Amino acid sequence: MKNLLKKYGHIGAMGYWFIYLPWFLYLERTVVRDYTVMHVRLDDFIPFNEYFVIPYLMWFIYVAGTLGYFFFVSKHEYYRLCTFLFTGMTISLLVYTFFPNGTDLRVSVDSHKNFCSFLVSLIHTADTSTNVFPSIHVYNSLGVHAAIMKSAVLQERVWVRKFSFLLMMAICLSTMFLKQHSALDAVGALILAYVVYPFVYGEDYAGSRKLVQRKVMS
Repeated sequence: MKNLLKKYGHIGAMGYWFIYLPWFLYLERTVVRDYTVMHVRLDDFIPFNEYFVIPYLMWFIYVAGTLGYFFFVSKHEYYRLCTFLFTGMTISLLVYTFFPNGTDLRVSVDSHKNFCSFLVSLIHTADTSTNVFPSIHVYNSLGVHAAIMKSAVLQERVWVRKFSFLLMMAICLSTMFLKQHSALDAVGALILAYVVYPFVYGEDYAGSRKLVQRKVMS
């Protein structure tokens, strides 16, 4: 048991979810009126497309899978990714708390049209149209891709890095094509990621990256 705790003690970082989930669910229940509607003209030119539900839902695998990979392969890069994700998610929750917001973009979906429409209807049932700016979906996708691109372990896995970019882009676009988020929410997430990035993957990362490479090669 002592050896397991020493080897996998970094799972303690996942305790953050015991803070995030109750906080987010509380906001989902309480932010129901008197919130700022996030809507810009660009949103009106983006058509609804139910097939984007596929990359939208792949977000869960993308984030959880990358966290799981680094958990077992590189404790250092795991902590870096956790820091990036949890910092932005906390800031987002603070924004939702003190600046209640939502969208008016959702369209009626015929759940019997096809399987993708059925999935979208399930999302509408489970998820409210509030707490959208900045988009955590977009922010976390940017964070996961940054972690993969900065990873010394994945440096030679060109196909992984290219696939990550394509999936990250598809997920970000899906939030708007499903009318889950305004383009403003995506821009807000991009700005937040830009601000947090230097604190997690700044210039000091170069030295630590070489250390990781030596450990991987040893």
